[in-house]
Amino acid sequence: MAAGGGTQKGKGIGGQLGELDAAYWRAMEQAGINLNPAQIAAVRCTDGPLLTLAGAGSGKTSTLVCRTGYLIDVRGVDPSGILLLTFSSKAAAEMRERIAGLPGIGEYEAGRIQARTFHSFCLWLLFSQGLQKEIFGDARRQHIQLQQLMRELSLPDAYPPENLLALLSSYKVNLMTAEQLPEKTETDRQMKRILLRYEAWKIENGKIDFDDVLTGAYALLQERPELLERLRRRFTHLMIDEFQDTNLLQYEIVKMIAAPRNNLMVVGDDDQTIYSFNGARSEFILEFEKLYPRARVITLDINYRSVPAIVGLGNEVIRHNKMRRSKTLRAANGGALLPAYMRPDSADDEAQEVVDHIRREVAAGRREYGDFAILYRSSSSNRAVLEQLVMRDIPHIDYGDGRLLYEHWLVKPVLDHMRLSINRRDFDAMPSILPTLYIARDKGMDHIRKTDEGRPKKGPLVHLLTLPGLKDFQLDKIRQRLEVIRSLKGLVPAAAITQIRKSFYDAYIQAGEHSEQTSHREMLKEMLDELETSAGRFDSVVSFLAFVDDMLLRNQQTAAAKSQAQGNRVALMTIHKSKGLEFPAVFLIGASEGTLPHASALGADNLRDTRVGLEGEASYAEALEEERRLAYVAVTRAKEQLFISSPAVQRGKKAAVSRFLLSAFGQETAASDAAARAEFGGRRGGAPDPGRFGKVRSGRFGREGAPAGSGASGSAAPAAPPRTQSVPVWLCSSGSCVAWTRIMHSKDMMAAHKPCPLCGSPMKKGRKDVPV
Repeated sequence: MAAGGGTQKGKGIGGQLGELDAAYWRAMEQAGINLNPAQIAAVRCTDGPLLTLAGAGSGKTSTLVCRTGYLIDVRGVDPSGILLLTFSSKAAAEMRERIAGLPGIGEYEAGRIQARTFHSFCLWLLFSQGLQKEIFGDARRQHIQLQQLMRELSLPDAYPPENLLALLSSYKVNLMTAEQLPEKTETDRQMKRILLRYEAWKIENGKIDFDDVLTGAYALLQERPELLERLRRRFTHLMIDEFQDTNLLQYEIVKMIAAPRNNLMVVGDDDQTIYSFNGARSEFILEFEKLYPRARVITLDINYRSVPAIVGLGNEVIRHNKMRRSKTLRAANGGALLPAYMRPDSADDEAQEVVDHIRREVAAGRREYGDFAILYRSSSSNRAVLEQLVMRDIPHIDYGDGRLLYEHWLVKPVLDHMRLSINRRDFDAMPSILPTLYIARDKGMDHIRKTDEGRPKKGPLVHLLTLPGLKDFQLDKIRQRLEVIRSLKGLVPAAAITQIRKSFYDAYIQAGEHSEQTSHREMLKEMLDELETSAGRFDSVVSFLAFVDDMLLRNQQTAAAKSQAQGNRVALMTIHKSKGLEFPAVFLIGASEGTLPHASALGADNLRDTRVGLEGEASYAEALEEERRLAYVAVTRAKEQLFISSPAVQRGKKAAVSRFLLSAFGQETAASDAAARAEFGGRRGGAPDPGRFGKVRSGRFGREGAPAGSGASGSAAPAAPPRTQSVPVWLCSSGSCVAWTRIMHSKDMMAAHKPCPLCGSPMKKGRKDVPV
């Protein structure tokens, strides 16, 4: 067998290939590897460009692995001439392991294949050419450095570091530099100044970050044509996994190396393009034949992951997108379980029902904790369910940043204002207050502590009035803030948060977000709304802060046990994090208008997204299609059981059932676009009519639920609930604690003397008017 381009010399080439081909598939069959006709066709297509559309759960990894073996065993390609690029080290390692396990291929040959992530390959290329810079990739160190640079530029705490890095990254992956950042406003100019200084600091200190790895490799290939030619001679066959996640910079690198042979196989699913915020572009798949007119397109449309009802529901969700390749998946597995649906009153009711169901299933021996995953659109949506898991000691793993809502940088200053209203000498609560007064933390705290040593005050913040260099308007703001803090103690916690936001905090955040509507600003507002919702369960600032402290302590105690291996624990993650994963049972929570689709997408036409910072920002239609793709990804993570929940009230506002579910069940969402854009673009107007949803169930999750398919009919969605409702509750019997918990089911009424989740005292039955 010849190496290199995979051609065979001598007579009977077709016959030799036929014999080798037959022998290869016999060996695969004997090893228990059986591919379907579409997969076999993709494996055999070894010359020229190939687009393989791999639907969810359609066996794309098996196809890539077997094609690699086919190139070596049948086409005679040197293993070192194969470049296989993917997006995670785990996926690359899995492919190397599976290739090594193929018949006739050992670890030595598999080890010669370049199966790497994009960053790993580019770093290998840079190091091979003598790069000696340190990788500056730790996000925490990056944030600290940016904060230090902002202080040096007299811009303390002006801009969240993660926002600055996202903005810079969006320019780099689109083949632009920090020098090309806009300068239309003072905010633009300040951000550009910070990022240019950050870029200069990295050069001065011999460091590069992960984006620099890609840009450095791209520049190297452009500047060194002889190096590019060597790579082209070596890598005769390229394969790209998860092609829908590729950004422009990565795609340009691939195209450069693949030319002129263009033996390029890309594998992806345009229906799973959900990383546009990282530069991913669905048009790379949709327009592949425009760049490569000779390209062959093969569709893998058999789903080996999910039961038929889940596959059917996924088809019905995604088919309403217009900017996609037409394909309908078929289920290879059997199974009679139907997706279950719930319409709870609120996110807290939703969380209790979800956790109750998990406990019942585990107690009955039908499931283990590790069988379950809880998926949500944005990280703030996990607040209620995470609290339930923590309070009830259910093993779980949070695949986010591991922080509770109450630990977020945005939320902490609000809580600290409330803490100071209870204890004005709480020095630990003061540092986060100072940036909201536009006073540097270190400078302000140093002055407060030194002054208070000589002249102690009941409220040491008053010492800020003697801080040198303050202007009259700053002194007025300090006096106003001291008055706000004194007023909070007598308010219920939700009202206290509203007072903080209206008095100054929303304006402070808006200024930090550059006084323009952005998707990031929508996320920040969402977090503060969620905080108000959480606080609405408590009658005093003291009880709310006691609950927050208890949650923080419990979460801290379990933090040491958190690792990236799920084990026998319930998994919590955003839909974005879940892509590529699968679970026996999946809960999709928050499937309501404003959450999925998200408010930032429904108001996309009115947003200037500084995270992207590019011309041609996502339109409403494009943003909505990506939201539908998110719903599709969430549905198709489930193997055996799928549970979908649409709370009727989200963060204090009525919320209709997600249009993605309504359309999947044949229900038209007439006028919903106009209503949603008025609501989420202009922040006013009514929510869209929820219409009807097949077999809507308004209680706990059952063993059955809504059917998966179009044209489903059933009872109308529940009417909008009243503003308040008297409900049975458990009240804490302790005179110093005012905690209460809603009684959800009649069996809960029978339980006597339940312990208070805050102080441990017995609970007594009563009634309470609650917002619904």
